[in-house]
Amino acid sequence: MNFILKGIFRSVYFIAAIAMTSCNKLQELPESVITEDQYYKTAADAISAVNAAYGSLNGDPAGDFPIYGRNLNILISNGSDEQVFSPSNTNPDVRAIGTITYVAENDRVRKIWQQHYYGINRANVAIDKIPGIEMDETTKNRLINEARFIRGLLYFNLVRLFGGVPLVLHNPTSTNLEDVKVARAEPEAVYTQVIGDLTAATALPGSYSSADKGRATAGAAWGLLAKVYVTTKNWGLARTTLEKILTAGTFTAAKGSYGYDLFPVFKDAFQKPTKNGREHLFSVQYESNLGARNVQNFLSGSNFNSFNPKSFPGDVPDENLPNIFDDADTRKAATFFTKMLNPATGQEVDFSPVTRYAKFIDFSLNPITNQAQSGVNYPVLRYADILLLYAEVLNELQGPVAEAYKALNIVRARAYGLYTGNGSYTDHSRDLSGLDQTGFREAVFLERRKELVQEGNRWFDLVRKGALVDALKKIAAKAGNVSEKNYRFPIPQIEIDLNSQLTQNPGYSK
Repeated sequence: MNFILKGIFRSVYFIAAIAMTSCNKLQELPESVITEDQYYKTAADAISAVNAAYGSLNGDPAGDFPIYGRNLNILISNGSDEQVFSPSNTNPDVRAIGTITYVAENDRVRKIWQQHYYGINRANVAIDKIPGIEMDETTKNRLINEARFIRGLLYFNLVRLFGGVPLVLHNPTSTNLEDVKVARAEPEAVYTQVIGDLTAATALPGSYSSADKGRATAGAAWGLLAKVYVTTKNWGLARTTLEKILTAGTFTAAKGSYGYDLFPVFKDAFQKPTKNGREHLFSVQYESNLGARNVQNFLSGSNFNSFNPKSFPGDVPDENLPNIFDDADTRKAATFFTKMLNPATGQEVDFSPVTRYAKFIDFSLNPITNQAQSGVNYPVLRYADILLLYAEVLNELQGPVAEAYKALNIVRARAYGLYTGNGSYTDHSRDLSGLDQTGFREAVFLERRKELVQEGNRWFDLVRKGALVDALKKIAAKAGNVSEKNYRFPIPQIEIDLNSQLTQNPGYSK
């Protein structure tokens, strides 16, 4: 995936260069300017256009935190019962999300909105321009479908965060501000577009050679599409879609030929040597020490930057979160730490009483203190998520049938170090059984909470379960502020000020 990263960096720096030069008075040289119509002519141009769309996931043209690897986590983790703001974090907008006192002027809410539309615009450019390029048709169609996958992913995030949002499906051609103002589409229309984009993306290859690893695949598209159907409670389509991904032979109706499986060791899902492995349907790509500071997984450095026991991490789990794990659950040690061995001194450093997140720390780095450029990818969709969604869907359709238990218990078996692979294991001592439909539903969501910490799922899960308010009322810093309005984030006020056609979500008056 090196060539993807290089293309991403070029696109980000080109945009940054335009922003910087626009502040200076320069003589205009029209003959030296490359316009859109001049640029999108070759297969290399097509690849660069799609790489720019990928680049919106792990970078920001202004050098801010990326969507995946920091900004989305601020909303999803701080805005739920997963974490609170760190005592070292003095940003009032981050603290406001952590106390559920955020308003429409919140800078982090504004940023996530703008970053998503920046990525959508990059995808739109690729979708609009690539069809006119003379190149190999198979590659052309693949690139268009990769761009549609990214657009589908970004709109899926937006509709869950904000409800109805403007549907912008083409790069604007008019410079008239009134022509580019777009009203909010109904959520159903946004979901229809997401389903259309992801359905098209299911025509992508099932896998790639090593140079292209990390690009969107057919399995990733089916997986994200299944998650859309679960979110909209279309249980029948969710089931048949999940069965296209589940590896054939592991479940009665499984038809998947992608070879997905869990790593027998949980922490391998978050290690650099095993990135883009059997468990990863789609991950946002990161690499170590490439020199581009706006393309980095901040979740590593923000949780560990030195062996100073008095230092504070950028993100702090809610104090109740580690307590839901028992000590035999291997996910606990892979997700949190209070102590770490300093290899330079051979001494164990105790960071307590503050608990830190461990998932995204790149333990392959030497020295371990260098976390500014972590090479750990951000998993957008893992096979464990697929198994838990399947358990949930079967339970909603039929109650806790045998294969629902099987999907749930495979995830639990791996958590306790019992899973051997290919959907089977011999020690069933950690299996759940004997639950009614309600009890099984609660067990699935509890397992999701343990399995997917800091992976951008918790707020979404609480919202679709209808449990956000009740969950946040159990946290002292959030209890007195949460209300039904928090099932949506506010439309950024600056966007409403610029676009008179936008309306605000209920409860967020200026």
